Amino acid sequence: MEILKPDASGIFVPAQFAAKAIQEAIEAEVPLIVSVAEHIPVHDMLRVQEILQTQSKSRLVGPNCPGIIAPGRCRIGIMPYKQYMPGCVGIVSKSGTVSYEAVGATTNAGLGQSLVIGVGGDMLPGTTLADGLRILLKDPQTKGIVVLGEIGGTAELVAAKVVLEEHNRNSEDGGTKKPIVGLVTGVTAPRNKTMGHAGAFLGPLDVSAEEKKSAFEQAGIVVLPHPGDTGRVMKKLLEERGLI
Repeated sequence: MEILKPDASGIFVPAQFAAKAIQEAIEAEVPLIVSVAEHIPVHDMLRVQEILQTQSKSRLVGPNCPGIIAPGRCRIGIMPYKQYMPGCVGIVSKSGTVSYEAVGATTNAGLGQSLVIGVGGDMLPGTTLADGLRILLKDPQTKGIVVLGEIGGTAELVAAKVVLEEHNRNSEDGGTKKPIVGLVTGVTAPRNKTMGHAGAFLGPLDVSAEEKKSAFEQAGIVVLPHPGDTGRVMKKLLEERGLI
């Protein structure tokens, strides 16, 4: 009997068992693994990261994330899928809730989404903002990109560097063909307080939201004040470039 290997696996188990389930999926060489569990112990994720770095067969999205969705084709996660619509905008986000707002805005603008990747806000994500950007930059169905960051960590700075060095300098038209808009939440967040249930924490030595926004702007990302502006601004940019 032929044994069929899965293309993807959704990890819907409690946090204390999630790392073991992820490890089993990696050992089975499942190409895409999505883990939505919150509060996986950091020590467990350090072990998962070590395993991920020793192989090239599997990609992990999450943990502590809504998942990944290609509207009309596939959904692995917990996002409210009815507001999603097949389209041309790719979204990569640390915040699940903010991504929902951006999705709603791009759907209302008639643009829809090609691929939405919720990478999660944990310190040790399987897929980073930069990883998600690289996927969307290469995706032929994605005409415009939305990158959504927040306080905590330095993932936004790395993402800005990817846009600056790998997109703007290497694209045939100087990086203007596939517009990128972005947002960084937590501008008014006080230091030394965890915001929400994710890894959004602004410590005394952490990079502020304003510094992250500045890095986005320097990379040529159009920074938005609110996720509700995503659809309107992206539609204008796509029309100016003759992409829609």
